Amino acid sequence: MAARATGPRWSHPGTRPAQRLVLARVGASTLGRLDGVSFTLLPAVDVADGQAVRLVQGEAGTETAYGAPREAALQWQRDGAEWIHLVDLDAAFGRGSNAELLAEVVGELDVDVELSGGIRDDASLERALSTGCARVNLGTAALEDPEWCARAIAEHGDRIAVGLDVRIVDGQHRLAARGWTRDGGDLWEVLERLDRDGCARYVVTDVSKDGTLRGPNLDLLRSVAEATSAPVIASGGVAEVSDLVALAELAASGVGIEGSIVGKALYAGRFTLPEALAAVRVVRPAGRAAG
Repeated sequence: MAARATGPRWSHPGTRPAQRLVLARVGASTLGRLDGVSFTLLPAVDVADGQAVRLVQGEAGTETAYGAPREAALQWQRDGAEWIHLVDLDAAFGRGSNAELLAEVVGELDVDVELSGGIRDDASLERALSTGCARVNLGTAALEDPEWCARAIAEHGDRIAVGLDVRIVDGQHRLAARGWTRDGGDLWEVLERLDRDGCARYVVTDVSKDGTLRGPNLDLLRSVAEATSAPVIASGGVAEVSDLVALAELAASGVGIEGSIVGKALYAGRFTLPEALAAVRVVRPAGRAAG
C-alpha cells in the first residue's frame, strides 16, 4: 500500500465542518463502501502546468486552477473515492507533459486510477501503464491510428478504455480529437469498429456539457450504451446530486452505464463526494429494496 501523505490537509470548498467530523470518526473509505457501491463515481483531477484545473467545454484558455493535483487526489481518496480520473491536459493538447507528476500522484494513492491524456503510441502507453494505474483512456489515438489502438486493446484488454468525446452538430454525432480541437469522425462508425476490436469500456462525454454544470446528456449516454455491450462511464455536465442519481437509475434499469466522472461540481462545492456516494448507493435495480 502507498504511504499516506502527512502535513497540512487540503480542503476543497464543498467540505463542511460537520462532514469533516463524520469523516474523522468513521473514515471516508467506510462511507464509500457501506452496502457496496454498485454505481462508481470517479472524481476528476485534470492537470495543466502542474496544477489541478477545470475547463469549460474542453477549451484551452478556460482553466480555473484548484491547487496541487496530489492534494486534490488525496482529498478525494479521504472522502471515499474508490477511483480517481487523472488527466494530463497538457499532453492531450500536445503542449507539454505532466507525466512525472502524474506518476507520483498515482504512486501515493491507495485507490484505482484511470489515467488519460496524450497516450498515442507505444512509449506513452507503456509509461502510463508503468505508473501502476488500473487502466488508461485512449482518445485521439483510437480515432487517428485504429491499427495501433486495436493492438493495444488486444494486448492489454480491460486496462484499456476509449474516450468518446462527442459534439452533436445538426443532428450528427461527431467525435472530437487532439484535445477536442479536431474532428475525429462519426461516433457510430467508430463505436462499431472499436466493438469489433474488443474494446472493454467507453468513457462518453458530450463536449458541449463538459465543465458547464448544465446536467449530463442522458439521451446520448443511453444511445451509446444501447449500441454496445461494453460498459459506459458518463462524463460531463454533472451539476447536482440529482444528476448522479438519474445516471444511477439508468444503470439500475439495465442500461449499461457503470459510473460517472465528477469534476467541476465537486470543486465548486455544489455537493460533497460523501453526499454523492450516499445518494447513488441507495439506488437499486427495480424490485430490489435498498439495504
